[in-house]
Amino acid sequence: MLPEPMRLEVLLPSRVLLSKSGVTRIVAETAQGCFGILPRRRDCVAALTPGIFTFETPADGEVFVAVDEGVLLKAGPEVRVSVRRAMLGRDLGQLRAAVEHEFRAQDEEALQLRTLMAKLETACLTRLSGLQGLARGR
Repeated sequence: MLPEPMRLEVLLPSRVLLSKSGVTRIVAETAQGCFGILPRRRDCVAALTPGIFTFETPADGEVFVAVDEGVLLKAGPEVRVSVRRAMLGRDLGQLRAAVEHEFRAQDEEALQLRTLMAKLETACLTRLSGLQGLARGR
């Protein structure tokens, strides 16, 4: 008798990226290296590093998911992966190019946001110190 296939969910902060049943094999990356998960593997928790997460189903074959750091939890046939960012792909070359483009754009946007916040904080502190000077002048 074949083991019961796994059910995989890939969760992002704002949505469910993937919900797939019939998963027969998973390969994930941690700081200690890659490891595989088959349906009868013991339950586990792993901290994922940015890299390529792979899973396989009879219907889809091998599917690649580029993931940012996150957590993998296997409990019985259920496997949940929670990451900040992720992208699906079938071709590693195209996935790599898409990831570089998307993640670089998000990183640039985050940098612009941090720069804007620093400017706002500086302006606020400048005004507060001006008000403090006015209060002393009374």
